[in-house]
Amino acid sequence: MTIAESMLKEFEAQAPITRRFLERLPEEKLTWKPHEKSMTAGQLAFHLAWVPGAVVRLVQQNPAVPRGFNFPQPVSTREVLEAMEKSVGTVRSELPKLDDRSMEETWRLVQGDNLLVEQARGLFLRDVMLSHWYQHRGQFSVYLRLLGAAVPSSWGPSADEAPRMVQKAKSA
Repeated sequence: MTIAESMLKEFEAQAPITRRFLERLPEEKLTWKPHEKSMTAGQLAFHLAWVPGAVVRLVQQNPAVPRGFNFPQPVSTREVLEAMEKSVGTVRSELPKLDDRSMEETWRLVQGDNLLVEQARGLFLRDVMLSHWYQHRGQFSVYLRLLGAAVPSSWGPSADEAPRMVQKAKSA
């Protein structure tokens, strides 16, 4: 199994979980935020939806990043879920194109004259497309809890539901 195939397998298992989190965001709370320094719930949801596909596109080049990137504020949950579907499609179509040699190549991200990242392309994908994504999903679970929405299970149970494998066993 190639590096890309392994990542895609993990992504395919995690994407539906992330979608369940996004589906739980109350539409009337898109502009809510827990602190003045925080993103709004909608911005964080959009970021969760957008990250995987955007990161796969990013590693296909050695880009320069503009200063002062702002996360978009969606106007509906539907907009967030459509971004998620587009992102999933991008990962499915583009990630398999990366062979092991390109995954092991040194990849660079710059901003002006500053080198921000210099590491193997595959390691960057692991760190940002997956680990960074999971970190924000955990952050989003706190937003859901503070908003009074049910928090989905992910790897284990949440206070609101059992893990999917237990749910499936009970329904069988």
